[in-house]
Amino acid sequence: MSSAPDPRTTTATGADIRVRFCPSPTGLPHVGLVRTALFNWAYARHNGGKLVFRIEDTDAARDSEESYRQLLDALRWLEIDWDEGVEVGGPHAPYRQSERHDLYREVLEKLVAAGAIYESYSTAEEIDARNEANGRAKQLGYDNYDRDLTEEQKAAFRAEGREPAWRLRVPDEDLTYVDLIRGEVTFPAGSFPDFVVVRAGGVPLYTFVNPVDDALMGITHVIRGEDLMPSTARQLSLYRALIAAGVTDFVPRFGHMPLVLGEEGNKKLSKRDPKADLFLQREKGFIHEGLLNYLSLLGWSLAADRDVFSLEELIAAFDIADVNPNPARFDQKKAESINGDHIRMLDAADFAARIVPYLAAAGVVSDPPTPQEQALLDAAAPLVQERVQLLGDVPGLLGFLFADDVTYDEDALKSLPANANEVVIASVSALELVPESEFTTAAVQDALAAALIDGLGLKPRVAYGPLRVALSGRRVSPPLFESIELLGKQKTLARLSGFVTRPA
Repeated sequence: MSSAPDPRTTTATGADIRVRFCPSPTGLPHVGLVRTALFNWAYARHNGGKLVFRIEDTDAARDSEESYRQLLDALRWLEIDWDEGVEVGGPHAPYRQSERHDLYREVLEKLVAAGAIYESYSTAEEIDARNEANGRAKQLGYDNYDRDLTEEQKAAFRAEGREPAWRLRVPDEDLTYVDLIRGEVTFPAGSFPDFVVVRAGGVPLYTFVNPVDDALMGITHVIRGEDLMPSTARQLSLYRALIAAGVTDFVPRFGHMPLVLGEEGNKKLSKRDPKADLFLQREKGFIHEGLLNYLSLLGWSLAADRDVFSLEELIAAFDIADVNPNPARFDQKKAESINGDHIRMLDAADFAARIVPYLAAAGVVSDPPTPQEQALLDAAAPLVQERVQLLGDVPGLLGFLFADDVTYDEDALKSLPANANEVVIASVSALELVPESEFTTAAVQDALAAALIDGLGLKPRVAYGPLRVALSGRRVSPPLFESIELLGKQKTLARLSGFVTRPA
């Protein structure tokens, strides 16, 4: 028997849209989880609807309070806000499943009264034995045997000391829905048997509490990963029962986002892959604007010719119907490039403030910076803002400006030409003639150009490379002449002289 989409499917639009983000507090937040939060948030904000943030913490063996706090930290760092849920409250509190067991019992009682679920006493061994006796494949699982147990049979099982599980009576027909991303999807009748919603002993399962919470909280649109798509058929079945029992009066719309693949092969990006670790990406120096911009491209795009855009532009344009169902591949280099673009979009003062934690963690500045450090930081930050892709690169680039001594990278020393000492000695002689009161970028550049390019006949790359290494210890540094001005005459001359007299 064929089936059309349930006519009671929600038609909510605009401010009536309610979406949810409902992670389990297990392990560290990962980028796939963040993309789910992002798409729900963007859809809610685009439509003027509501985002509900609840926690699915009924697995005591795996859930942890530390992981819960990390989820909060992640969303707050990303500046993904929510309208109802943990920490902010709302009309459907509590928002942690571990605190909602009384509500689940009430719903269970309503479903029992409506005849939508039934007691099941069959053990796994009994199910296997019946399947074998009936010539039915073992992998087909439960055979709906307990659907029509008599009261006498139930009493006999109870007399044996058995406790029943509760199974949903699955409709004997096709189940069809229109996926927000993938179009019409049909699950044929008989695709799955009646399934357990509450274990023996009264423990409710995810297949029960997740849709029940959605129904009680009025969730209109369920936007989640493709890996959860197979569970949709069971949720559609349960929604029919919830409507019949008076728990809700509509079925939500479902949209299943594409898988995020790793950089190689066609495997889903593993949670154990360092690139999937949200906090590791933050530690490397992603800013939330850059990371969210990139994650939004894992299945969606603003325009064919635009990869970089603001969060305001994302919200203004985002529609879940525009998400591509094909798998998206996580590209670390592209993510970092987009992050660099967003770093350059920051106000100079904002950039200077954001790099302080990275500089402090590397021991470059105090936390908070001293007035002297802050003054130097404000002057130096613009020199690297146009050059970095990650905030974590900044300590390596600016550290030499704050240090008393310089440490030379091995690869930098190997890159030096044979006449490096000659170049540095000539530079010392030229800079000594520049008055300290006139030790500016322009004056420094003029003096060095006259001595090295005009005087020694060197090309700029050959002339200035040894100076860069002598002053910063690295092959790559902020603009040379500006750096020399910030170091000042005395420190510059001391470093150049120290370079010439360094141990071989």
